[in-house]
Amino acid sequence: MATPPKDLLRDYAPLPGVPDELMTDSGQIRPLWKKFLSHFQSLGADDLARRFARGDEYLRDAGVFFRQYGNNDSSERDWPLSHVPVLVDDAEWQDITAGLIQRADLLEQIVADLYGPAQLVSDGHLPAGLIAQSPEYLRPLIGMKPASGHFLNVIAFEIGRGPDGRWWVLSDRTQAPSGAGFALENRAATLRAFGEFFGEGKVHWLSAYFRALREMIADLAGGDAGRAAILTPGPLNDTYYEHAYIARHLGLMLLQGEDLTVEGDRVMVRTVSGPQPMSVLWRRVDAAWMDPLALNDTSQLGIPGLVEALRAGNIAVLNALGAGLVEMRALMAFMPRIAEVLTGGPLLIPNVATWWCGDRDARAHVLAHADKLSITPALFTRAAFDDDHGAEETGWMRAPVDAPLPDRLAIDGPLLVGQEAVTLSTTPAYIDGRLQPRPTALRVFLARTADGWQVMPGGYARIGMGGDPSALAMQRGGAVADVWVVSDTPVPRITMPPSRATGLRADMGLLPARAADNLFWLGRYIERAEGIMRLQRAWHLRLADDPEQISPLLSWLDDYLRGQGIDPDERVPEALHSVLSAAIGSAAKVRDRFSVDAWMALNDLARTARRMSGTVVPGTDEARAMGILLRKISGISGLVHENMYRFTGWRFLTIGRSLERAAAMAGQLAAMADAGAPDGALDLAIEVGDSTMTHRRRFSIDTSRATVVDLLGLDVLNPRAILYHLTALLDQIAQLPGVDARSDHADVWRGVTQLHGRLSVLTPEALDTEALLACRAEIWQLSDLLTAAFFR
Repeated sequence: MATPPKDLLRDYAPLPGVPDELMTDSGQIRPLWKKFLSHFQSLGADDLARRFARGDEYLRDAGVFFRQYGNNDSSERDWPLSHVPVLVDDAEWQDITAGLIQRADLLEQIVADLYGPAQLVSDGHLPAGLIAQSPEYLRPLIGMKPASGHFLNVIAFEIGRGPDGRWWVLSDRTQAPSGAGFALENRAATLRAFGEFFGEGKVHWLSAYFRALREMIADLAGGDAGRAAILTPGPLNDTYYEHAYIARHLGLMLLQGEDLTVEGDRVMVRTVSGPQPMSVLWRRVDAAWMDPLALNDTSQLGIPGLVEALRAGNIAVLNALGAGLVEMRALMAFMPRIAEVLTGGPLLIPNVATWWCGDRDARAHVLAHADKLSITPALFTRAAFDDDHGAEETGWMRAPVDAPLPDRLAIDGPLLVGQEAVTLSTTPAYIDGRLQPRPTALRVFLARTADGWQVMPGGYARIGMGGDPSALAMQRGGAVADVWVVSDTPVPRITMPPSRATGLRADMGLLPARAADNLFWLGRYIERAEGIMRLQRAWHLRLADDPEQISPLLSWLDDYLRGQGIDPDERVPEALHSVLSAAIGSAAKVRDRFSVDAWMALNDLARTARRMSGTVVPGTDEARAMGILLRKISGISGLVHENMYRFTGWRFLTIGRSLERAAAMAGQLAAMADAGAPDGALDLAIEVGDSTMTHRRRFSIDTSRATVVDLLGLDVLNPRAILYHLTALLDQIAQLPGVDARSDHADVWRGVTQLHGRLSVLTPEALDTEALLACRAEIWQLSDLLTAAFFR
């Protein structure tokens, strides 16, 4: 076995009394790591840098980020991947799996009891006052049986190795655990660096977990996964990227509260086909915010009437509302005894030693050992190492925060716990060209199946990168890493086949009205951005020939651009940045339906435009820059045209693009082909309409109003012409759900049919300025009709 290079491990010294995943106490490399380190050594510093850069580039291109919270705002930061994976031996992982499954079953029994017979309280194993004071104890849910049959379906545990070398549970995640999707992205990025080693086939894949998760959701939906969705708080949530990623990965709808309503005790999703019933909601919204009628009346994230639908048994919500109750820290003080009562044996993996200060003896112990304990709110439902960015929930305590500890314990004892300060084991992280030990904790995910719990084999670790051993949270400078469960023998590669292999084409599912709205506007924004680029390029080409701006055409074009909200004097006008930002905003809201390549291309376009703002020079240089941006935006259009499935969502995106182009062209022709326009305006119209070559081939004469209006207004074969896009609108709108002359959406059908019919019989002479402006107004009216019919 090759020996790792001396410089790679120079100064690598496990901390005294702290277990290290790489080395034993005697300084020997653990057998699990030897082969990986040999591979690591063979790569060299320059090769490692390139490989790590590829992983980082993948994460940036995929849009993986975390939101850094400040005092008054937040910002998106690069995903902090620690590129060296955390290795865990397969045999050890089996012990971890058994312990976490036991704990998951215990938590299920506890939450079921607390919302049912409350025997644990009656028998004195849990204090009634502690449970009653928890903000996660949702009284409207008492006595209610979950439609899924269980309170817990998707859970996670934070675990770490303590000073004695054993694994400890640091926190239970039963509310709406996050991170499973990030685990997949961590794996994808890490493989950019160590794909060859992983390819030897002895590291467990993550696919089995996600297949089990999808099968569970499909089963709860009665085999129709199209009636299941992930409920997200929306794009401003710090884990929204993960919500969209998992929705895309599992083929589920991604919904927000505004997409849903309750009708007749059934949860319905607002779609372009009208309200449709839902069967399963995997919520990523905390329970108290799920129903403003029955729970938190200030919530704008939930679904009014949801609790009544739950009471009727018409919807399965994962996890059940109220399940976050068992996350509270104080419960850990009682878990060892509850395990004995419910299982007849001890916890297979102990949790952090915890003392609830509402008990007199526990309070005395905490006071006597305060220098060795962490004293925190008993009802708090986040771990000490969590990514929470707010202050701990102390506002409801009576004692002043700066009161002496004996006074605090005497006054607020039932609201406090003392927890043992766990010194976490360390794992190697590549810092400054060498491996250095850093504290780590693992987040392990479980999904309930018909055969019991499926545990994700590895996936997600948090690494403390600074001097504070407890600062694992990304908000405090921590990083994340992939976790590899390594076997001595090859492991099978498990893929994700369709959840129901019927041999028939799967239904593409429902299209929520909000998603259709955003796709429609995404198409419009992309087309609007292209229009600005073409106008700006035309301006700067002419400016290069007339820097003194003597030409009447240049003066006229200056006025025209400003009338469109474009300042031609700006280096890459702010109007373009605003439109690109709006496009990214719309695309962000449909990340589950927008391809990764198109998302990457759109963000690259916006970044390129922003970089150019400080470098381009007016005239030829900026015209060239606009050409670069036009080629990039054409690439986005190509991705959408060539790769996007021709489902209803694509139709709305296409309708938005055609509508915007037709309206813009009508407005441009009305101005540039007007009798009062200066010389050169007709050539400008042909140039901005990207039809110069076509005009030369079709008409063997110079531009005239008749030829320009014919080519850009009435030519059904020219993809820049108004009539071409009205024909496209007529075709696409006719295929939308429920659109015909006798439907509820008859106004939409009539509007596009009549406009198309009137324009198709006009001559270039009849399509004068007044007619063009009227045409543009009707196109905008068509947009209003579409909005009223499908998006509201």
